[in-house]
Amino acid sequence: MIVIAYLIGSIPSGVWIGKIFFNVDIHNEGSGNSGTTNTFRVFGKKAGVAVLLIDILKGTLAASQPLIIGSDINPLLIGVFASLGHTFSIFDHFKGGKAVATSAGILLAYNPLLFLMASSIFIITLCLSSMASVASVLGITITAIVAIVMQDWIFAIIASFLSIVVILRHRGNFKRIVTGTESMVPFGLGNYLRNKHQ
Repeated sequence: MIVIAYLIGSIPSGVWIGKIFFNVDIHNEGSGNSGTTNTFRVFGKKAGVAVLLIDILKGTLAASQPLIIGSDINPLLIGVFASLGHTFSIFDHFKGGKAVATSAGILLAYNPLLFLMASSIFIITLCLSSMASVASVLGITITAIVAIVMQDWIFAIIASFLSIVVILRHRGNFKRIVTGTESMVPFGLGNYLRNKHQ
């Protein structure tokens, strides 16, 4: 199950969609990242939504394996390897995305209500900041805090680990936020204030 989870997570949806439908290597465009945000930026809404859904599905499928075969293994212990596969893809020279959507998919398999909570935090933060990086980091960090409060220790450890992975993968974004050069989505309060200031 661990191997299957890693291989499912390794599917580089942004890379493959870019090459198949646009004949473009996404690594050479935008931020160079193969995840959802850069796919939206480079290839547009349809491609971005497709990558988002595929990446969420990767996490959900990987984490659902114990449920499918009737095992009592905690789905999180298997699903985490999908996030590692997404971040260090064997099909993409061990490069990858920032593990946000795939981690959300794992959470969907484990606890749909918490998935809705994390998604709501992401959407609200995105609308306020207009920055996917801020919304991603805040969403997964609050999820880890909730897991600790719930005293679900396996969940807390996995969520904290994934939070660290996501934060490390967003180091470049933090630098751009400090310098005021971070990319923004074309909506939300942050985008409005930046345009007004300019």
